[in-house]
Amino acid sequence: MHTQLEKALVNYDRIMGKTESLYEELEPLKDVAFRFQETMMIYKAAIREVRTKLEVLNDEFQVRSKRNPIRYIKQRVKHPNSILEKLHRRGFDISLDSMIKNLNDIAGIRVVCAYEKDIYAIAQMLTKQDDVKLLLTKDYIKNPKPNGYRSLHLIVTVPIFLSDEKKLMKVEIQLRTIAMDSWASLEHQIRYK
Repeated sequence: MHTQLEKALVNYDRIMGKTESLYEELEPLKDVAFRFQETMMIYKAAIREVRTKLEVLNDEFQVRSKRNPIRYIKQRVKHPNSILEKLHRRGFDISLDSMIKNLNDIAGIRVVCAYEKDIYAIAQMLTKQDDVKLLLTKDYIKNPKPNGYRSLHLIVTVPIFLSDEKKLMKVEIQLRTIAMDSWASLEHQIRYK
């Protein structure tokens, strides 16, 4: 019986030694996981910031013009698998810093309007706000993609105020009409079937 106890203690020491070693090996990954989780939280905050701005503009239109140019707003934060796939496809390093630097569409908002003129009006009102910085415009309405896709894409930065710092975060805003959105949804479903 003494031998069984000795074997158990030796096995326990061996298992515990591996466990401690495993924890030491995983420690850097724990930091990366925390930083990723924190960054995604900040991207969600950036979406809330832009969405609030859009909702205020829509409310203002309702009071002043008795109509709402924005029919609805959809939002999303890119899924981690999609982030990895896009970084890989574009040949960028697979890292948190690379993700932040090289991808503009981690935080995305789609604004669907009734009329084309509303798209440009909303885009102009949003981008002239002093805390919104326009980085890039892609006008697929005036210059549709070869497959017929139409939408106005804006890449902006907005400030996010955390407990101890301010971060400028990128958000992609897609503005389109109901008809453009329906076409894009159908085209997307056909392409991915």
